[in-house]
Amino acid sequence: MKKLILLGGAMGVGKSAVSRELAELLTPSVYLDGDWCWNLHPFVVNEENKAMVMGNITHLLRAFLSNSGLEYVIFCWVMHQRSILEDILAGLAGLSFVPLAYSLTASEAALRQRIQADVAAGLRQPDVLERSLARLPLYDALPTVKLDTTALTPRQAAERIARAARDA
Repeated sequence: MKKLILLGGAMGVGKSAVSRELAELLTPSVYLDGDWCWNLHPFVVNEENKAMVMGNITHLLRAFLSNSGLEYVIFCWVMHQRSILEDILAGLAGLSFVPLAYSLTASEAALRQRIQADVAAGLRQPDVLERSLARLPLYDALPTVKLDTTALTPRQAAERIARAARDA
């Protein structure tokens, strides 16, 4: 049965890096990032754009979950609210797959260090740090498997998720 691996977490915990590693470890697979659907210039968060992005995400996930050549669909995004997970899964109703939901976390110090390095490298804006730190505790309340990436490389985190995905 197909597996949908949902990787949530605050900005800077390693979702993208872990997802890239997972795509190498689990084949045949596809890796999708929810941020790709939010690549608007200017970036505007309103109800119309939120609905469009969610529709695009569920459309892509449905297409890949329906593809006979894939066994694993890896999706990462800042899914910090239960309603986001529920809306995604509701949009996939009628498809046969096993959902595996993870929340990647990290210590505040590690998250701060990672984001500051990304800001210095020009990969993130400085305001990301406070938004990420504010969202970090929200993941504790979600019905997901928690994986602390503080002392793990992306490969090590991906290996743990890959083992669980193969056994699911």
